[in-house]
Amino acid sequence: MTSQIVSTDAGDARVTWHPAAEPRLVLAAGHGAGGGIEARDLQTLARVLPAHGITVALVEQPWRVAGKKVAPAPRTLDVGWRGIWPAVAGPGLPVISGGRSAGARVACRTAGELGAHAVLALGFPLHPPGRPEKSRAAELLGAGVPTLVVQGGNDAFGRPGEFPEGAYELTEVPYGDHGLAVPKRAAISQEQALEIVSSAVVKWAESLG
Repeated sequence: MTSQIVSTDAGDARVTWHPAAEPRLVLAAGHGAGGGIEARDLQTLARVLPAHGITVALVEQPWRVAGKKVAPAPRTLDVGWRGIWPAVAGPGLPVISGGRSAGARVACRTAGELGAHAVLALGFPLHPPGRPEKSRAAELLGAGVPTLVVQGGNDAFGRPGEFPEGAYELTEVPYGDHGLAVPKRAAISQEQALEIVSSAVVKWAESLG
């Protein structure tokens, strides 16, 4: 595992690399607006995917690197993501653009212009809690590349059944909330929930041409 600072027009970002021994893909994954790369799903993928030929690059947006508590506007997040792209594309491998929550939205919005191979959306915030009329489905549907959504069954930002039909795959994590945490009383453990996440991503990534 190595980290590098990458200068962007939004400030310095940080990329932490979890390399595969014989990589065939790179997953660049950003965090959400309420947390960083310590998120349970991001850490699980960083631990599991390298054994399957996928180098994982966990990206900390400039606002997090600068120690700020509140994420900037979506436009600024996109600027930061564009800035790190040459670094994650540097190995010359196809890059899956991914992220959780706000990071998933960034990946969807920029996939086409950056030439992403695919998009991985972890906990896509389909709408603000309790505000289904404020749908962000257009961002997801507009990604324009193969897309996998991994969504908690009890995500207040959009449960799996709320998602519109479209050209993407969706894996549900039963009982999971927006952070893919499951309650102790759930029929599956937290470890099993995270195994659903990693297994779905591995299977999907293997299907990509």
